[in-house]
Amino acid sequence: MALLSILQYPDPKLHTLARPVAAVDARIRSLIQDMLETMYDANGIGLAATQVNVHERLVVIDVSEERNEPLVLINPDIVWASEERVVNDEGCLSVPGIYDGVERSTQVKVSALDGEGVVRTIEAEGLLAVCIQHEMDHLKGKVFVEYLSPLKRNRIKSKMLKTRRALGKSDEA
Repeated sequence: MALLSILQYPDPKLHTLARPVAAVDARIRSLIQDMLETMYDANGIGLAATQVNVHERLVVIDVSEERNEPLVLINPDIVWASEERVVNDEGCLSVPGIYDGVERSTQVKVSALDGEGVVRTIEAEGLLAVCIQHEMDHLKGKVFVEYLSPLKRNRIKSKMLKTRRALGKSDEA
């Protein structure tokens, strides 16, 4: 297993549309393990392959208190979302230190392959539902800050670029 580099907003690669995973093979299983290790190391609750510069429809999530209940979603599709919506503060491993309110459905039903390539249907509510929607946005090339006002988004972008420069990194990864 290996820790992967997480792309930082406003890296344009975060806006890449992910393609379907063709086969759940040894390469994908290895990527799943690396993504889980990376997510846990970064104290995250979800990570999309897009965030580690792999543009395939793969998400890992673990919202458990003990951090021992990983959920793998390969080629996920939301088949139902509740009309009831709620605003929650969200953060993102690609936008470290930034949290803001995003409105999402309170419940979702998702169809996806698991890490063994078996089709699963997951019914989620609360934090898990929010996390699934957030991570699936990444697969569509969307970062949560895009739900915010242009003013907030530009302030966040400026802050992220300033932090990158202070760390001696280029403006793009």
